[in-house]
Amino acid sequence: MKPLNLLALLLFLGGAVWALTRSERSVREIQASYYRAISPFLTAGSALETRARTFIDEVEHSEILEAEVEAMRGDYGRLQLIESQLRTIEAENARLRRSLDFKERTQFDVIAARITRRQPSTWWQTVEIDRGEESGIATAFTVVTDRGLVGKVDQLGEHRSSVILLTDEACQVSARVEGSPEEGILSGQRVHEGSPKLRLRFLSKDARLSKGMRVFSSGRGGLFPADLLLGEIELLQPGSLDTEAIVTPSVDFQNLGTVFVLTPQKEEP
Repeated sequence: MKPLNLLALLLFLGGAVWALTRSERSVREIQASYYRAISPFLTAGSALETRARTFIDEVEHSEILEAEVEAMRGDYGRLQLIESQLRTIEAENARLRRSLDFKERTQFDVIAARITRRQPSTWWQTVEIDRGEESGIATAFTVVTDRGLVGKVDQLGEHRSSVILLTDEACQVSARVEGSPEEGILSGQRVHEGSPKLRLRFLSKDARLSKGMRVFSSGRGGLFPADLLLGEIELLQPGSLDTEAIVTPSVDFQNLGTVFVLTPQKEEP
């Protein structure tokens, strides 16, 4: 045994013998002194143990809360996806209801068609529809939505056709301004940015028009039927000889979906 350990053992034995040989009162006083000496350590240890257990409980509680929050985030994401899908379906149903309502109340014979192709480079000029000669469509037939004039059939295929849009410069329509004697030629204009606008040219020099007045097809020339809504006056541009107006289209050309091709009405036998 090492000397240091032997010395510690002898001191312990000596202390024990000394304590046992003392009177009962002395032993109690020694015990009391001992407990007083170690009491702060016991108290500190108990408090430390309590804090440690509290910390462990808080950590476990935090982990549970974190798991619950993560689960709620997942549920929220799924709910957002479902809401988005429902809004898309609702919007599509609304478009279909408007289309069916238009088909029932229009005075024309119509063929419903869907936009199947649209090139970014000609976004405001042409679109392709899923109807062609087989469906009874012919070149120059008028294409509309429930909101107004879209354009006319330009190139005809057996099952598909291309449509030149009203927003194209090459598509020109004889037009009149509601509530006024003014008439002119409406056409598209080059678009640099933002939504397309239309130009209404050859109005009288002293045209008295205001923002919001509606523009309709006049039917002159026979290319388009009369009374198709084209848009609303946005701005007047007086000139030295005549007046031009900037017109906001009534049709949302950015989001074309279902359209209708007007066909000649069938004669009753």
